[in-house]
Amino acid sequence: MVPSLHALLRRGGLRMMFALPWPGALMPPTLPDTLDQTTAWLALCRARESVASTAASVHREGPLRLTASGWTSDIPANDDARELLDNLVPLAMHPGRLALAQLGQSLDGRIATESGHSHYINGFESRTHLHRLRALVDAVVIGAGTASEDDPLLTVRHVSGRQPVRVILDPRGRVPSTIRLLREAQAPCLHLVGEQVDIAQPSAEHVTRVQLPTATDGFDTANVLEALADRGLRRVLIEGGGITVSRFLEAGVLDRLHLLVAPLLIGSGRPGLAMTPIATLDQARRPVARTFRCGDDTLFDLDLTRP
Repeated sequence: MVPSLHALLRRGGLRMMFALPWPGALMPPTLPDTLDQTTAWLALCRARESVASTAASVHREGPLRLTASGWTSDIPANDDARELLDNLVPLAMHPGRLALAQLGQSLDGRIATESGHSHYINGFESRTHLHRLRALVDAVVIGAGTASEDDPLLTVRHVSGRQPVRVILDPRGRVPSTIRLLREAQAPCLHLVGEQVDIAQPSAEHVTRVQLPTATDGFDTANVLEALADRGLRRVLIEGGGITVSRFLEAGVLDRLHLLVAPLLIGSGRPGLAMTPIATLDQARRPVARTFRCGDDTLFDLDLTRP
């Protein structure tokens, strides 16, 4: 006769083991006490993807709720996270097309010395901010002069994030084939040249060359943005140089301008913005502005869509 379970237990002939849950395993996950900058940045990156793929007007992530007009959190945010969200939520949650420009300059409005030396006018925090802007757009645009003289990579390196398409505006086809944008394939490169330009097709697989009509002073800025949008590049950062940013600004095609001002006096050199002279100050633009700290630098976020 097979002894019963009760009998075995009573005689000590059977040991039973019970799997107890890990402490807290049956409890719902708890939120951190404070929202930090890293968490806020990851939420901004995912919000940007959500807006781009689904046109969502609200992005919820953990304790955060993001909209184009601002953000709320169920837990306190530390100072760095709060500034980051205040600054970049309008960009990450911007619906539809976006044209943003940035310039880093000295207190006296210079972006380089007379010889073109500019590394670095702004501090590391400002350069990190620039990399965040790159991660939040589809394409980063520079002019032929900046591409040739600075030889930048235009990649996202100081923060996590997606790599944008790198765009060179080269109406005369004067950019040398040896620059890193045309040689190094960390991200796709779009080389825009004038219709009259006759140069060999790029050999690198990451480079696409497209011809656009030109006027006496180069490409029409609105046509450039349309050409990029036709390729799915709807969120665009005009990164430099000063002449290129000035042309987009004067054409009235920019939504925002981020101006990073360093506590530095150069006294001479290349100006940041160079536009058509005005006679009186009532002709000057006075955009709605917000300011943020970027290390020792000051960021002016200018909303160019509002009078």
